[in-house]
Amino acid sequence: MGWLVLAVLFLLILLPLTAVVIQVLLPGVFFGQWVIGDLSLLLDVFRRPLWRVSLQHSVTLGLGTTLLGTALGIALAMVRARWTFPTARLLDMTVWLLIITPSFILAQGWVMFASADGIAAQWFGWTGLHRLVFTPAGLIAIMTLSKFPLAYLTVYTALEWKVERLSEAARLSGGSPWTVWRTIQAPLLLPAFFSGAMLVFMDTVGDFGLPASIATVFRFPTLPYSIYTALYTSPIRFDMAGALSFYLVLLIALAMSVQLYAMRKSRFDFLSGRATRANARKPVKGASILVVCNVAFLAVVLGIPFGSNLLMSVTGNGGGITLKYYRALFAGDGNLASGLAHSLEIAAVAAVIGLVVGFLVAYVLTYSQFKLRKAIDVISLVSLAVPGIVLGIGYIFIWNQKWLQSIGLLLYGTPWILILASVAGAIPVITRVVVGAMAKVPQQLLSAAQVQGATFRQRVATVLAPLIKSALLSAALAAFGASVFDLAIASVLYPPNFMTLPVVINKAFENLKFSYAAAATLTGGGIVIAIIVALELLFKPKKRSRRASI
Repeated sequence: MGWLVLAVLFLLILLPLTAVVIQVLLPGVFFGQWVIGDLSLLLDVFRRPLWRVSLQHSVTLGLGTTLLGTALGIALAMVRARWTFPTARLLDMTVWLLIITPSFILAQGWVMFASADGIAAQWFGWTGLHRLVFTPAGLIAIMTLSKFPLAYLTVYTALEWKVERLSEAARLSGGSPWTVWRTIQAPLLLPAFFSGAMLVFMDTVGDFGLPASIATVFRFPTLPYSIYTALYTSPIRFDMAGALSFYLVLLIALAMSVQLYAMRKSRFDFLSGRATRANARKPVKGASILVVCNVAFLAVVLGIPFGSNLLMSVTGNGGGITLKYYRALFAGDGNLASGLAHSLEIAAVAAVIGLVVGFLVAYVLTYSQFKLRKAIDVISLVSLAVPGIVLGIGYIFIWNQKWLQSIGLLLYGTPWILILASVAGAIPVITRVVVGAMAKVPQQLLSAAQVQGATFRQRVATVLAPLIKSALLSAALAAFGASVFDLAIASVLYPPNFMTLPVVINKAFENLKFSYAAAATLTGGGIVIAIIVALELLFKPKKRSRRASI
């Protein structure tokens, strides 16, 4: 099974990424042209104005968002772990909502709100807001408010357990609360800080949705957006896309190297038998201040993007309440209906296939003694770090080969290439969720079933699957929801005359049909959420009452 899993991961993830690098060294090799690449093309990023500006923007946006987003996430996690107050649960819900919401939807909400003739100018008279928001600093602020949940969750989970005796010893030695945090608590949380920062940086530099949405009102090209334009120019420049993808992967590799270097000589295993679970306390004073600050913060990070979409969808350009934009969704060419149906079909198939692959990956990582388990673990995480736009280019190189047509595997230009790319993107999430659940199931249970003559399929069906049924459902639903709104993959790989939901929304937004795009976003998102909730209620394991079990 280990070799089978390794082969599948290589085909879905590692081979497309390797193809991107090969395209730089041997441009045209995937299209029958055996020529040595001009490596000077890699240096063109410093000579061509658009490439140079795209690299500068990606680095600036990545570093700025990493510093501010990590600092904001750490501060909020510290406050939330220490104190409980009214509306604190709303902060937790907001964090998860921002994580699962695609960045292009959040960015579109900000554009609708802050553009020169947007909601802020029409409703509140803030005519100069666009000059503040649509600047490099403003985009860093928008990205910070979208990406801080990654650092928040990383730090907040690290604060689940505490060893008070370390802090108490420092306080008895005369240390102030700030000194205790700076010299005791913060150093022990460095892995969480660095992990959160790395996640924020990787998600920011690989983000395609924000520059794609912002481009309607403010030109701010980044590497992912320039890669996209290279594929949609005439003639198509695969060599340019490969060179830009190389630098995008290089930035992510440098971020991971910095994290490994920072923590390579230190130990952070400080939990002992005296560790206790951290419990948030009610503040002695200042609870009202926390509530007011939290509500104001949520009104900005959640109210502006989602509120703008809702308001624009029912009012248009400042007129009265109307539902004409919702009626227009399913009238005329019916792009939304077909796009939504296509996205749901692709996401459903990708979730099923991804669940099978992710389950096998998790099984090998948890229970097997396969000698290449570490390689499987690393490959399964690669697609989480590599932007979808790069993965999509690799799929074009691999699955757009003439010789594949003779064996019926020419997947480029078919929905199947979208499914495979969605599976590759879903594997890291599914694997992490299932591994966490499998870790709680002792291997002795499976060994006992094997001794009784149970086959692998029987052990999985009768022992393992029932015990982790809830985790399997959560993993499948998470993969389903993420696949529906994957704009980067859909924009690069969608077949002709085969529109998907994120492409329909983004094209409407590019054509300045803001109200239509907002109505499509809320309608499509509402349908997807309703499906997820219905499936969870239908298949989630029922809790039996104690009396019934007796």
